Amino acid sequence: MIPSCTKHLSWSSSKEMEFACSHVVCNWRSESLTEDENKVPNLGSTPTLPCGLSRAQSVLEHPYDNRVCTVQKPTSSLVPPPVPPRNIQQKHILPSSLPPPIPPRGLENNEETHLKANVNVVSLKVGSLVDISKDSAIHSNQKPVHCGKCNAIMSSASNPETHQNTTMWFCEFCGKDNVYPLAALKGGRFSLRSPPGRDVLYMDDDDEVDYENLDNMLIVFCVDISGSMSVTSEICPGSTMRSPTYVSRLQGVQEALQMVLTSLQKTSPHRRVALVTFNDEVTVYGDGRGAPLSLRDWALMDYDYLKKEGENYSTPHCIAETIQPLTQKIKELREHGATALGPAALISVAMASQFTGSKVIICTDGRANKGLGQLEQESSLCPGPSPYFYNQLACYTAEKGVIVSVMTFEGEDCRLAEVGRLADHSGGRINIVNIGTVATEIQSAIADNVLATSVMATLLVPDGMYFPYEEEDHRLVREIGNVTDKVEITFQFAVKPEKVESFQKQDRVPFQLQLSFRTRDLQKVTRVITQQKRVTTSSWVWAGSLNMSVLGVHCAQLCARLTMEGRVKEAQRQLRAQQDLLKDISEQKPSPKEESIYGNWISTMSMICEDLTTVNQSLSDEAAKVVYQMKRAKSTDGKGQKVATLKN
Repeated sequence: MIPSCTKHLSWSSSKEMEFACSHVVCNWRSESLTEDENKVPNLGSTPTLPCGLSRAQSVLEHPYDNRVCTVQKPTSSLVPPPVPPRNIQQKHILPSSLPPPIPPRGLENNEETHLKANVNVVSLKVGSLVDISKDSAIHSNQKPVHCGKCNAIMSSASNPETHQNTTMWFCEFCGKDNVYPLAALKGGRFSLRSPPGRDVLYMDDDDEVDYENLDNMLIVFCVDISGSMSVTSEICPGSTMRSPTYVSRLQGVQEALQMVLTSLQKTSPHRRVALVTFNDEVTVYGDGRGAPLSLRDWALMDYDYLKKEGENYSTPHCIAETIQPLTQKIKELREHGATALGPAALISVAMASQFTGSKVIICTDGRANKGLGQLEQESSLCPGPSPYFYNQLACYTAEKGVIVSVMTFEGEDCRLAEVGRLADHSGGRINIVNIGTVATEIQSAIADNVLATSVMATLLVPDGMYFPYEEEDHRLVREIGNVTDKVEITFQFAVKPEKVESFQKQDRVPFQLQLSFRTRDLQKVTRVITQQKRVTTSSWVWAGSLNMSVLGVHCAQLCARLTMEGRVKEAQRQLRAQQDLLKDISEQKPSPKEESIYGNWISTMSMICEDLTTVNQSLSDEAAKVVYQMKRAKSTDGKGQKVATLKN
């Protein structure tokens, strides 16, 4: 018999690496089951546990329907069989003389199968994992031993065998027999025996990297001064004694920047600050002490030239020395002209790349229409704008460890879905502001500190498993880039259909996370967490074994990502499947607070997807902001209960 899923085993629980289900469900399949496969088993014939069935029962007898189902009481043979469930497609071949079958209930006749939510989900609290000042992992100055085929790292659970002159390790992930001469391991400072523990930090001594104080990082304010920034808003209503007060968008930004500079001078006097503006041309003021650099015409179309100019720009002095000239330049700004946002963003990122952990804060109210990255179609005969520029710049941003935040003004269409890629890929903020909130938002963007850069996650499962929506192989590599506090990512995993029976014969399967990154002081670290999870052959999973927070975060992140990639129909199918799962969980394990949050996410994403398929072909700025927030959904601990929330 398989142990009850109600028990979360202590050796597999981790705050940083958390699973939605306490067991690995082997026989999950994305498509709906046939009528015969989906019948409720006669629970009176074989003893069962809340989550499990007898290991002797085969996949064909009890296929997992990937939804949390209420275990029904045994029924008498006199009771008629249950009505076939909805959304079931018949596979019986009918004679050609008969009319075609009636379409299944609850589905349009679009030949789509009903998707089932996968409860095999793992959540990685990357923000906590890279903060080595608070970790409880075992530290090792030796080098990890890698498998020669899949690059897994030998752990305390690997059980290597040491003979007279060699160490042998049968890799539990790919099955390769690795043989290592002891002399080679000793000479290369490799560990002859894995550190005792399932969470190990390997510290790489890199003498070529100089220590760098990230408190001296650079902040670049990239400000739109195009004609539309002259639009005014009423900030103080009039009365019988005085007229109402109006302030333009640029005036609001100018006041906000002056407040931020004053605050930085008091709290971080060694911080470096630079100013870049854009309209018909791009003007680099730097720290305000020297002559500005103006870029126009052909220069706005030359990616390599702009990048080189930014990377070679003279290093600004600290804010304690430059606050007066910089404040004066900000006061003198005037709005006019077009919006060369793309070239300004590129040179700003290139300037910031001189210091790891630097930040670029873009404030704009219009759609880019000049130079690289223009998002307005000049005429109906011209091809539409391509997101390639912003994808390319986003990759460069993450590579250099620069965080970009994007702020647009409410009521405008800035194509935030495209420009927001810079922030999404680099770990920055994406928000829509007004004159009253722009200062607060800039302060929040500055306060987000980089915990680690060049972060890369590698997740390994045994050969025969894969990662739906990610990778068909058993090894998944995800480049994360910059990581700030409370960053969380989730993945699905599943067993390939042809491997199900072999996995059901196993008692446990291993998982390994390899997280490589550079810390704030540029220390190169690899964190390795190895866990094992029990396997269940159960067709029915009890709700007590499921973590609604992990499932909710994964649903939000996956559906938002699919939507941004243009795979709206796939996102809709996921949302329907998750809605069914939420309903089933709620019936057995009510959690009003999580149900409300999780349900609101599903409803919001469903409405956005519906609009994309029936009304609009592109995301509005408001919708793009919500979708980007969904991509960063995270779980937080509050009053002893873990709740899923969105990150601004």
